[in-house]
Amino acid sequence: MEQVTLKGISGARGVGTGTVYVYKQEAIVIEKRVITATEVDAEISALESAIQLTIEQLKAIEEHARATMGKDEAAIFEAHGLIVQDPTLSDSIKGQIKDGLQSAAAAAEQTINTFADMFLAMEDPYMRERGADIKDIGDRLMRNLLGMSPRGLAHLTGEVILVAEDLTPSDTAALDKNIVKGLVTASGGPTSHAAIMARTLEIPAVMGLGDISVFENGEKAVVKGTEGEVLLHVSDADFETYTAEAKAYREHLQVLKESATLPAVTKDGKEILLFGNVGKAEDASHACHLGAEGIGLFRTEFLYMKNDELPSEEMQFEAYKKAVERLGGRPVIIRTMDIGGDKELKCLQLPKEMNPFLGYRAIRISLDRTDIFKTQLRAILRASAFGDAQIMYPMIASVEEIKAANAVVETAKEELRAEGIAFNEDIQIGIMVEIPAVAAAAELFTPHVDFFSIGTNDLCQYTLAVDRMNENIGHLYQPLHPAVLRLIKHTIEASHEAKQITGMCGEMAGDPVATMILLGLGLDEFSMSASAIPVVKNIVRSVTVEECKAVAEKALTMSTASEIVAYAKSILAEKGL
Repeated sequence: MEQVTLKGISGARGVGTGTVYVYKQEAIVIEKRVITATEVDAEISALESAIQLTIEQLKAIEEHARATMGKDEAAIFEAHGLIVQDPTLSDSIKGQIKDGLQSAAAAAEQTINTFADMFLAMEDPYMRERGADIKDIGDRLMRNLLGMSPRGLAHLTGEVILVAEDLTPSDTAALDKNIVKGLVTASGGPTSHAAIMARTLEIPAVMGLGDISVFENGEKAVVKGTEGEVLLHVSDADFETYTAEAKAYREHLQVLKESATLPAVTKDGKEILLFGNVGKAEDASHACHLGAEGIGLFRTEFLYMKNDELPSEEMQFEAYKKAVERLGGRPVIIRTMDIGGDKELKCLQLPKEMNPFLGYRAIRISLDRTDIFKTQLRAILRASAFGDAQIMYPMIASVEEIKAANAVVETAKEELRAEGIAFNEDIQIGIMVEIPAVAAAAELFTPHVDFFSIGTNDLCQYTLAVDRMNENIGHLYQPLHPAVLRLIKHTIEASHEAKQITGMCGEMAGDPVATMILLGLGLDEFSMSASAIPVVKNIVRSVTVEECKAVAEKALTMSTASEIVAYAKSILAEKGL
C-alpha cells in the first residue's frame, strides 16, 4: 500500500514511531429533567460524594505527575483539586439544584460550562487553556456523578502513536513518554494543553489534523512533529530509518537540556536575552531551571479571575514580590491587567460587546477604572523594592494612552513616597506592541517608554484580520507573513534608534523556525514558554549575527509566508538544527 502523508500543525518537535492507538471516550449523556423538591437533598448528597471522589482521584493523579513529570506539572492537578474544593463552585451547583430543581449532573454541567466559557473566550492562549482545565474538572465530576469510568490512559503498553480528538490535562497526566512515542489530535494547535504537555514530555506531536477516522488501531505510523506531518503505510525500511532518527533526536534533546544554563551568546559574541513567560510566581523557578535569564511576561489575569472580589493591593504585592525574589535580581516584566469584554468576571462587570477584541479591554479598562489600575501599579512598585520588577502596558494604540498611564504611575509613586514605602524610583516601563498602528509608527512611542515587547499573537491577528482559533481560517494565521515581518523590523529599528531594546513575548519568540530571522532583524530579547528555551538557546549559540542578518534580508525579499517558512527550515536543516 502506498505511503500516505497527513498534514496538521506542529505541536511538539521531533520524530516518533509506533503503532496507532485511537483513544475514544464514552460520551457523557445527561438527562434533562425537573426534579421534585423531595429529591433535592439526595441530589446534593450525591454531589458531595462525587466531589469527594473527584478530590481523591485528583490527589492520586497529582502524586503520579509529581513522580513522573516533576512538581511543576503536578501543580496543575493540585490547582484542579483546589478548584473542586472551592465553595464558589459547589455553592453554585447546589444553587442550581435547589432553585432550578435540576439534577446534580445537570446543575454541574451548567455551572462548569459557565465557569469554563469565561476563560475559553479570552484572547490570551495561556488563559484560554485554563478554560480547558475547568472543562476537564467538570468532565471528571460529571462522570463520577453518573457512575461512569473516569478518563485515563494509564493502561497503555508497548510503543504507541496516540491518536485522539483532543486530550485533557487528566489524559496527559498519565502519559508515559517511554510508551507514547507520538501524539496526534484532531483539534487544537500549538497552544493547546495537549501540545504544551507534549513539549514538556518531549513527545513529538501533530495537532489540528481534522479527520482522524483514517487511523486504525495497530497500524504503524510516524509522527514528524517538526514538520506537522503524520505518515501512514510506511515501508519497514523507512520505519526503521525514522525510528533511528527518533532515537537520535531524543539524545540531542538531552544534550540541549544539560547545556540550557549556558549563556545565550551567538558565535560572534552577541549576547541575547532569553526570558520565560509565566502565569504565576511558581512558574518562574521552572523557567530559570531551563535556562531563562528573566521573566519577559508575567501574566496577572489570574489574580482577577479567581475571586469574587477585585484582588487587593496586598494580595497582588505578595504575588509579584514572590516572583521577583525567585528571580534573584533578574528582570521580571509584569503586564498590567489584560482582560476585556470577551469574558465574564465575577469581580468586574464588563459589558457584552459585538466585537470584544476591538473593544473595552486591557489598558482601556485600566485608564477608565484608574482606581483598579492604581492599586495594581502600587503593588508592582512595592515589589520593585525587592528586585528588578518592570511594568508593561498591554493593548496600547496611542501615545495619549501611554501618557495617561504614566500619569497614574506618578500618582502611585507620590502616594508611596508620602507613606514612606520603598520602591524603585527608576522602574522601567514598557508597552506591548500588538496593534499595527504602534508597530507602523513605533518612533512616535519611544520617547515615552523604556522598552517594547512585541506580542505576536495579537499583532498577527490584527494585521492579517484572522482569528487563529477559527478552524475555518486558522491556516491564514501566518506569523512569518511578509507584512508581519516588516512591522517587526520597523519596531526594532525604531527602538534601536532611540537606544532602547525590543523584546518579543508572543508564541513566535519560541518558534525555532523564526529564531534566525528574528536575530537577523535585531530582536534583543526572546520571551517564551519554558520548554522552548533549550532549543532556541541552542540555535542562538550555533549561529552568527551576520549570517542571521543575511537570512532575514533574504526572507524579506519573499512574497509569501510559505516561502519564508520553507527557506527558514532549509537553513536550520543545513546546520543540523
